[in-house]
Order: sequence, then C-alpha cells, then structure tokens
Amino acid sequence: MSRERDTRLPPIVLDRASSTPLYRQLGEQLSAALGRGTLDGARLPSTRLLARLLGLSRNTVLAAYADLVARGLVTGQSGSGTRVSIARQSARLAPQQVLRQAQFPARTLGICAPDGTPVYLSFPA
Repeated sequence: MSRERDTRLPPIVLDRASSTPLYRQLGEQLSAALGRGTLDGARLPSTRLLARLLGLSRNTVLAAYADLVARGLVTGQSGSGTRVSIARQSARLAPQQVLRQAQFPARTLGICAPDGTPVYLSFPA
C-alpha cells in the first residue's frame, strides 16, 4: 500500500481564540479519533504536511505528536512516519480477529488492554 493511501487524517477544527493551546487541541482531537477507532492502523501525516494543511507552525504539530507518543497512542520513527501504536491496535481487535489470530480452538493469544496490561485469552483444544 502506498504511503499516500495509508495516510489518514480526521476532520480537525482548531479554535484559535481558545485559552487551550493549539498543540493540545490538535492532540485531543487526534486522541479522540484514535479512541473511536477511526485511525486504526493508519499512518499520520508528516509534521510538515499537517502544519501546512492546518496553517500551524511545525513546532505546534511536533508538540501534539510528542504528547501522543508519550501517552502511548502512536509510535514515531524517523523516516517511516508516525503510526497508531501496535499495542493500541491489538486492544481494539474484533472477536473474530482474536479467534483467527489465536488459531482457534487450540491456542492462547496474548493482547494488551488499553492501559498496556497484558491480557491472555486461552481457548480449549
């Protein structure tokens, strides 16, 4: 899949008159989209592109992304972009996906709860 098609962005509305800093508004809106499952497996836009699209400074976008990384919602790696974290994705698996990955009925599957705590599902043989 090409990078362009894999990159997703939810609607972002920033209130420049608000007392809440722009980086925090951006981070909260991206966090809410992650919570709804809107961005599962997505690659977020580059900081330069998102800053240009929203008319923000790149430092504002960097601060929002850094906050999301610190909260464990996304992972960032130089050269490969910012993606929804694997732990976040595994916590949102549908029951059919859980069973398929566990190779039901004879396997045990370990996933992480939203807070990062390991959860193990055992299926009888």
